[in-house]
Amino acid sequence: MSDRYKDQLKFVIKHFPLESHKFARIASQASLAAHKQGKFWEFHEKLFENYDAINDDKIEQIAIELKLDMDKFNADINLPEIQLIIDRDIKNGKEIGILGTPTIFINGKQINPRTFDDFIIKIESELKKNSDKLLLD
Repeated sequence: MSDRYKDQLKFVIKHFPLESHKFARIASQASLAAHKQGKFWEFHEKLFENYDAINDDKIEQIAIELKLDMDKFNADINLPEIQLIIDRDIKNGKEIGILGTPTIFINGKQINPRTFDDFIIKIESELKKNSDKLLLD
């Protein structure tokens, strides 16, 4: 998806690990540790592919599978800066009423697509609105 719209959209991920999921916080930390090695999206995709099996062992397995430097990964996962990013994202999410994940916004408006096709339709609609505005200006 990011390849399809890379020149038209800015994708932003905010971390909002749910308290009801025992491994959500560590999964967020792990994805940010993977980011420090340039593998955020790959790690993120693997987490979602395995969402029903996430635990400490699965997180480590994903890191190994992605050929991350495990010493660096294990050190980075608990860095204070990573904790601060997640804490900030949780605080911001609560302030705007986020209750669950994933929550998707386009141009500051929350959307609730039922299918991937609905999501694409909403993106295309927003891009068209913005291009029409640019043409009028």
